[in-house]
Amino acid sequence: MAPFSFLQRGSLADHARNLSLATYTPALRVEDLLMGVDNVRHDVFLSPRFAEVARQHIARLIAKYGDVQDLVAEEASQSGRPPSVFRPADPVKERGERTGDPAELKRTANELHLAFLNRAKSDANQSLDLLGRLAVIKFLRGELTSQFAQTLERCRAKLKSLDVARHVNPAKVMALRERVSSFHVTKKSVLRRVGQDLFETLREIEKESLARTRRSLFGDGADASYELFVNRLIFTEDGRDDYLNAEHYVMLGNFDRDPDRFQAMLEVGCAFLKGLNLVGEAAEDDRLLDPFFSAPENSQELLAGGLPDESTPRGKSQKALLTAWVELLERENVMDYVIASYEAVPLLAQYSPPINAQQLKNALISRTERKRVETLLEEHGKISTDNLEAAVHRVSKCRGAERAKIAGRFLGDFMRYHRDLRRLESLMSAMDSINVISNEKLRELSAINNTLYEFLLPEEQKPAEDKVIHHVVLKADIRESSSLTRTLFERGLNPASYFSLNFYEPVNKLLPKYSATKVFIEGDAVILALFEREGEPALCVARTCVLAKEMIEIVRAYNEKSRSDGLPTLELGIGISYQDSAPMYLMDGSSRIMISRALNESDRLSSCARGARKFLGLAESLFNVYAFQTVDDSETGGVPEDFLTRYNIGGVHINEAAFRKLSREISLQTHNLKIPTLWENEMVRLYSGMVAVGAGMFHRVVVREGRIARIDPRDYSLKEWTDRNYYEVCTNPVIYEYLERGIPAGMAAS
Repeated sequence: MAPFSFLQRGSLADHARNLSLATYTPALRVEDLLMGVDNVRHDVFLSPRFAEVARQHIARLIAKYGDVQDLVAEEASQSGRPPSVFRPADPVKERGERTGDPAELKRTANELHLAFLNRAKSDANQSLDLLGRLAVIKFLRGELTSQFAQTLERCRAKLKSLDVARHVNPAKVMALRERVSSFHVTKKSVLRRVGQDLFETLREIEKESLARTRRSLFGDGADASYELFVNRLIFTEDGRDDYLNAEHYVMLGNFDRDPDRFQAMLEVGCAFLKGLNLVGEAAEDDRLLDPFFSAPENSQELLAGGLPDESTPRGKSQKALLTAWVELLERENVMDYVIASYEAVPLLAQYSPPINAQQLKNALISRTERKRVETLLEEHGKISTDNLEAAVHRVSKCRGAERAKIAGRFLGDFMRYHRDLRRLESLMSAMDSINVISNEKLRELSAINNTLYEFLLPEEQKPAEDKVIHHVVLKADIRESSSLTRTLFERGLNPASYFSLNFYEPVNKLLPKYSATKVFIEGDAVILALFEREGEPALCVARTCVLAKEMIEIVRAYNEKSRSDGLPTLELGIGISYQDSAPMYLMDGSSRIMISRALNESDRLSSCARGARKFLGLAESLFNVYAFQTVDDSETGGVPEDFLTRYNIGGVHINEAAFRKLSREISLQTHNLKIPTLWENEMVRLYSGMVAVGAGMFHRVVVREGRIARIDPRDYSLKEWTDRNYYEVCTNPVIYEYLERGIPAGMAAS
């Protein structure tokens, strides 16, 4: 189609220069993955538990929306019959689990998708997550048609059994035959409704859990790829469905003779954009304009939704473009079809069936087609045509501003549909490169060749060797425990129960939540270890940081209660040390004793020098951990970690190796702030990120990167800053309030 002649005057191209248009080309690529046994596709094996739950869920929905539930249900009288090929064994039911719970698919799908993310993080390849999600979509699309065919076959088998049965009312058989025939005829409608149910389930788990987990692990970098999965068209055969389009986009024509078919409307749109000179006056290739149609925000930018504000220069430009767009639709004789496509939507519930959606739309603008529709309605029980006639009247009387408003709305809806259609095409192309294996022999062949990507639910995982590859040690040290014990004795109180109720028992309750192991307990300290095993999600440091923060918060809460009861309070210091290897053990009889460098380092990190405690005890600070250098190292070349002076009251001090590991485990955002510290306003660098600690449970963790100061040990006056750093997991709520709500008083962002 040639560019719109009205646009060739050049004035509208001038108006378009005042606007900013976006482009978008959907793309989905999986990279750095092995090819399967056919050397063409990637072999994927999905959880058998998920597959079985999905099959049963889809079969139930098909029977429900096809109104054949009673035909496919197992009858009590059949319980003693041999198994039928149409009644396959139900392993889920055999295990005594609930099979009729719609939430079961959502739960298993969520667990499986989390397994994709954990595997991707463990292997440092986000393509593994995309591969798993593509495999799920491909599997579910295949099951839609497969389960429909099986349900139809079961209905036919039931009819056949009734045909040969005695004493069966022929009228009942005839009625059932009509229902089965109707079920077959309405296949597209049934599969559309089932597909939309599946889409809603996947969209819910994306919003409720997966998006946050993914951003916690990988940041926001790959979000554009995941938008392809949140697409209403993913369970349609080719992206073209009148009822789905009518409800969520706009209903276009289907046949070559329809002037409003998709390709024809795309050509009209390209003619409009060509006149705006977006890609150069000489550009004749419509493919160069395709990215503009995949960005629905361009509709608002160009036409303001059909309601431009003419009081502004921008609005005047949009008004001129809107007038040209309406003129083009009128010239191509499609404006009435556009109006009718929207007026037909509320009529579908009343008239379709028996009237086809396209036929109903055409009846609003064609007298001949309207007569046919009225005749059909008369034949199907004299259905009232009042609403139809009212819609015809509205279409014929639509003029002026209302007509322009609908034209503006149409461009936006058409662009959304175009974008989702292109996303579906990209998704289908990516799914062509995946082989979802269901054959056990093929699975074994791919596995022994190390080309199989296997995604299982946690309960399906084979028992793996208890191979620890990394570990973290956390030491929680209670300050002045001897003085505290003496004070309690002097007051006739029980120190053992005090420490137990206020510290040890609350901490014990946290250990299962984080899979933490007690290494050692003494009167004033607890030493815990978290292990990272081969094949497990690599989150040991992140989870240890959240555990430590919770321990500090618990002690603070119990301290508040102790103050109100007139009891002394606890002061806690925590040190966390990460070691990039497994610990060693020596045996003491049947007991294992851990040997690890991290034990000694966590002890140093949790410590607090008496001088630092005396000097900093009254200082006001948002932070709880400091490290100082108190000797001149100009000749020694540096002070070892062992000789640093540390302050740690109510804080969490982590070693540099732990911080580096944390930055690999989760996505960290950097915040540079000027905050009052010990001596003056200091530029402080904070790192924040979200840590997944359970299904749908996330905790924010904030780490401060502090500089080690060289001080005079006599009065802790600052001599100079060194170029060495230390790291603290922040526990002050004010820091977290800043990140959640904005900068509080006393802080300034750089």
